[in-house]
Amino acid sequence: MRLSTKSRYAVTSLLDMVMHSDQGPVSLADISVRQGISLSYLEQLFAKMRRNNLVVSTRGPGGGYSLGNSPQDVCIADVINAVDDKMKVTNKDAGQNSAYYEPCLTEQLWEELSDQIQEYLTTISLADMIESEEVKALSRNHDLRQNSHNQL
Repeated sequence: MRLSTKSRYAVTSLLDMVMHSDQGPVSLADISVRQGISLSYLEQLFAKMRRNNLVVSTRGPGGGYSLGNSPQDVCIADVINAVDDKMKVTNKDAGQNSAYYEPCLTEQLWEELSDQIQEYLTTISLADMIESEEVKALSRNHDLRQNSHNQL
């Protein structure tokens, strides 16, 4: 199973935003520097997340993005589903809508595995993630990167 870049970056950037929202809305430029994700890519992801009510935007000086709900109410599956097609485990190179698609003997196995992964990701909230010691340590390292970037 491979998680798409869109999904990985969406979860990462949303975690970063939540962890830095104590001072108000968080700018995409700051997330870009801390996480090493291009600003234009973040703009695309956040537009999708805004349309799915995961984030709200604030315009003007001091503007940026905030979470639309509490971190406890946003699960990782919500984030992935907001930016990406349904996450699927497959052993096929051709998608179901392709002219070359042909169901395989293990199709049901992959469908059930996809469902299990989706179900698992609904049990993990952003709040769960930001409480992880590993996530906190990585966030501190990314903050140091931003501080050194700001001093240049």
